Amino acid sequence: MKIKNVELELVLGPTSKMPSNSLPEIAFAGKSNVGKSSLINALLNRKSLARTSSQPGKTQTINFYNVNKEIYFVDLPGYGYAKVSESEKKRWGVMIENYLNSSEMLRIVFLLIDIRHKPSANDIKMYEWIKYMGFDPVIIATKSDKLKRSQIDKHIKEIRVGLEASKDTIIVPFSSTSKQGVDTVLDFCDQIIENECNI
Repeated sequence: MKIKNVELELVLGPTSKMPSNSLPEIAFAGKSNVGKSSLINALLNRKSLARTSSQPGKTQTINFYNVNKEIYFVDLPGYGYAKVSESEKKRWGVMIENYLNSSEMLRIVFLLIDIRHKPSANDIKMYEWIKYMGFDPVIIATKSDKLKRSQIDKHIKEIRVGLEASKDTIIVPFSSTSKQGVDTVLDFCDQIIENECNI
């Protein structure tokens, strides 16, 4: 997939009505410090389209990026940030649930997990929740550049075991720094666009 143009087309807050889109959507979920904004910027080959921050929990909205007028990248609020109040966490959870429940064009959910650590309780809960909603998430194991190459397979296995994911669950090592995994994720986008054209 070659990125020709990108536009932040829609920003939804807690009380916003979910849009009725005609283009396929792919969603990115992950805890607040997992590198979601960096991943989206790397995929779109932009430096700061999705805002990265030293303060986790910055994404408090659902952001729709129109890519090539062919597909939407949907950036969901980060979860599990300790300094956010329980009421705020609940509000973000409701937003994510509403989106997963109501979007008619959502085709795939990418769940981001830091490759350096075993899945947290929040990661496991989100994985199970996405599965419950009827999606089979693709796991993006971020920050792979922080490990030695020889360590990656071991950490991928730890993520699979921690999530109790099947052997068929796809786990993609990813680095926004080295660009490892960028082509793999963009290939998923190409497949989704192609499938839409064949419907």
